[in-house]
Amino acid sequence: MRRWRELRPGDDVIVRDVGLHPPAPVTGGWIHAAFTPPAQREPWMREALAESDALVEELLAADLVVVGVPMYNFGMPAQLKAWIDNVVRVGRTFGFDRTREGEPYWPMLADQGRQLVLLSSRGDYGYGRGERLEAINHVEPGVLTPLRYIGIDDAHSVAVEYDEFGDERLRASIERAERDIDALVQRLTAERVLREAA
Repeated sequence: MRRWRELRPGDDVIVRDVGLHPPAPVTGGWIHAAFTPPAQREPWMREALAESDALVEELLAADLVVVGVPMYNFGMPAQLKAWIDNVVRVGRTFGFDRTREGEPYWPMLADQGRQLVLLSSRGDYGYGRGERLEAINHVEPGVLTPLRYIGIDDAHSVAVEYDEFGDERLRASIERAERDIDALVQRLTAERVLREAA
């Protein structure tokens, strides 16, 4: 965030720490409310969806979403999963129509230029694409799959590994990740300048 603010000090930045302030998990009542047409919702339904409404509005206002996530037992923390469940929302971020020919679901955020940066950390090494532990890495796929489902396809990932070892390998991984993040920030901000000039 520091480098981004140096290059683009006028950009608004919203920080949401779902680890400290986790969204409520989705329940059966929440799903019933979400699939009820807005005009037919009872007061309890609107109340059940109020937090989700706020999170969706926050997501819709963002053109760049940065997600920082540690690996917990090969997957994401429950708090982040609760955020995803609240923003992957019928009628708000994905459409659903039983009568639609072919695929009844469609992404509502597609082709809007929204980007995702996924910053992850894990205790071991080799979880990347084509590496020895790729099949048990449920962090990146667990985040990318639902966000792509709603139309956020332009995604970038940077990971820190060896955090359980705490030795020189961790230090080297952090340094490499910081260089990769700086390069990514440089590229993404340059792309924005070009888009804004067009």
